[in-house]
Amino acid sequence: LVKWAQCGIEYIGRIDQQVKVRGYRIELSEIEVRLAQLADVHDAAVTAVEDKAGNTALCAYVAPQQADTEALKAALKDMLPDYMVPAFWVEMDELPVTANGKIDKKALPEPDIEAGSAAYKAPETEMETLLSDIWQEVLGLDQIGVSDNFFSLGGDSIKGIQMASRLNQHGYKLEMKDLFQHPTIEELVSYVERTEGKQADQGPVEGEAELTPIQRWFFEKNFTDKHHWNQSVMLHAKDGFDPDLVEKTLQALIEHHDALRMVYREERE
Repeated sequence: LVKWAQCGIEYIGRIDQQVKVRGYRIELSEIEVRLAQLADVHDAAVTAVEDKAGNTALCAYVAPQQADTEALKAALKDMLPDYMVPAFWVEMDELPVTANGKIDKKALPEPDIEAGSAAYKAPETEMETLLSDIWQEVLGLDQIGVSDNFFSLGGDSIKGIQMASRLNQHGYKLEMKDLFQHPTIEELVSYVERTEGKQADQGPVEGEAELTPIQRWFFEKNFTDKHHWNQSVMLHAKDGFDPDLVEKTLQALIEHHDALRMVYREERE
């Protein structure tokens, strides 16, 4: 929905109920329909709110007030992917309605974000402790429990990659899709796998090798001055360089990287 303004077209917002949470486009009405199917729910509404990390999160409003939200949350997880299960819940005696009897979402109270956060649940196993430590390091937090949501704490795809990289340094691997689908430590721990730890033989490479496609393309161009493509770098140090140390360093690099020892020989038929 847009409107004309003095500066041009001004975007107001969507007129449907689609929102984007953790990179997923979600229809709020789909969650509301699922909630309405549960026996303990008389009325339900779902909105998008901002969590304490500034990210978009889902909030469910349910009536009656005596509804067991933990049971409702567990039931939703059986019907919907994790990213569609609301992070915050508000129980009400009845939901406000408009003059024509529809739920008035504008009249719904703001959720208590702090109260809606999961109560701290300490890690117990070695893997839970490792994940908690890594999350604290990546997210810059002092305490993270196993029931805390990675994305509600300020995590995103970039921080997820950083977390997976640190796990890899400890000998474990994790798929990003598993983090998005199971964003709490107690759920995620089952998807962390031990890496094999096998190392490929790094012995010296000798003999002839076929040109790679890009190398073949380069030599087929028959450039007038092939050396034009060489790269040179000039290094400067305030206190100068030790020539012997520089030579040893370069020699170590050449011995370590096979590509630096390659020689291209042109053969004409």
